[in-house]
This record gives sequence, structure tokens and C-alpha cells, in this order.
Amino acid sequence: MSSPTNVGATIEGSAATILFSTEGGLNVMSSEALERLATAVEAVRCAPEVRVTVLRGEGKVFVAGANIKEMAGFDADRAYAFSQRGNEVMDALASLPSITVAVLNGAALGGGCEIALACDFRIATDTVKIGLPETSLGLIPGWGGTQRSLKLLGPIWGRRLVWSAVPLSAEEAVRIGLVDEVVTAEELDAAVERLRQRFVRGGPRAIAAAKRAFLTGDEPAAFRDCFGEDESREGMTAFIEKRKARWMEG
Repeated sequence: MSSPTNVGATIEGSAATILFSTEGGLNVMSSEALERLATAVEAVRCAPEVRVTVLRGEGKVFVAGANIKEMAGFDADRAYAFSQRGNEVMDALASLPSITVAVLNGAALGGGCEIALACDFRIATDTVKIGLPETSLGLIPGWGGTQRSLKLLGPIWGRRLVWSAVPLSAEEAVRIGLVDEVVTAEELDAAVERLRQRFVRGGPRAIAAAKRAFLTGDEPAAFRDCFGEDESREGMTAFIEKRKARWMEG
């Protein structure tokens, strides 16, 4: 019998990694693993120096889904609480001030797909399968998958993804916008670094403010908040003085 899936956060300067790992088995999301993810997300939130957070799965999959054996014992009230808590954790992940990247080295199904959907970007290897197979179990996605798939993919593909319960290949996923880039396993780390480099010009607090505006729709408030930060003064001064802002250096 495999051990429970562990979820841990490591922070090195401006980079954070949230890693899913399971000794002797596949990564699956039990109630316990969900709380570990919540703790890892909070650790990243409390590190204001982090600019990019990468989520990875160790082993053959990213996350293979939820723990079906655990869910089979739920009554309706326990199922509601599990879904509600999952939505809270995914919302916390989605609202991290840093840019989040799901690095899909293997299958991302069910809860694993919902974790990926809560990230800003998804990079997958060419052998990945990704999808929301819950309706094949007589269930629906419970951690925000119905809403995020519609928002990301639009009503046609969002509905197909949920209703069909059929996982997509990496090629299909990139074609409909479910993943942003498909590479070989050997190219994965380089692809993540290329993505990170695209955002070095943006001020970290400005990016965080833009993420809040995306999520809340309150752009005027986010714009206002920029003027309470030293970062905006530095950025505008650097523009006037025709130099790079300090956060772009190094």
C-alpha cells in the first residue's frame, strides 16, 4: 500500500515550488493532502519576495485525481464539506500574488486538473492526459472545475470537458487552450524558464494587483492600490530617467 501524498513548498529567493510526491505510488488528493496543499499555498503567500510559483508532481503523474476510496464513504454532508474546502484551497491558489505555473509531467485528472486550472499557466509534456472524468463516476468536479473550465475554454469546450469525462491528449489540450505549451520531457525545465523570463519586466506588486483585478473585476481599486506602493514610484521614475526599474536588474 502506498503512503499518503505529501505536498510541500520550498522557497528560494523569488522562486517557489509546490511539490506533490507519494512514496511508492501515484499522487492523489485525499482530505489530508488537500490540507497539505492549503498549508503549502499559505507558505508561498507569506513570502512576498516570490515572483513565480511552480507546481510539480514527482513520479509518473502530476496528480491522478481525488482519493476515490475515501470519497466512496462520504454522505451528502461530508461531500459538501469536501467540495467547499476544495474550492477554498483552489481559490487561495488562484489568488496567490505570484505567477503560478502548473508543470504537467504526467496525468492531471479530476482534482489534478482542477489544481492546474487554478494556476495562471499550464505547461505539459507531450504524453500528458488531462481532463475531468468525474461524470463517469456519477459525480461532477467539486473544486471549481465546472466554473474554471467554462471561464478558460468557453461554453462549448468547457461543457465537453466535463460532460464527456474523456481525458484529452496534450495536443488536444493545447489546441483548445487548456494548456499553454506542450514540450518533451527533456524540454520541460527550459520551457518553464522561458515563461518566467517573459515576466521579469513586470513589477511584482503590479502583477499581484493585476491578478486581483482579473479575479474581482475591480480595476479602479487595484489601480489605486498601485499608487500606495513604492514600486510604482520607482517604475515611473525609471521610465522618466530612461533606465531599468530596480526589479528588472539581475
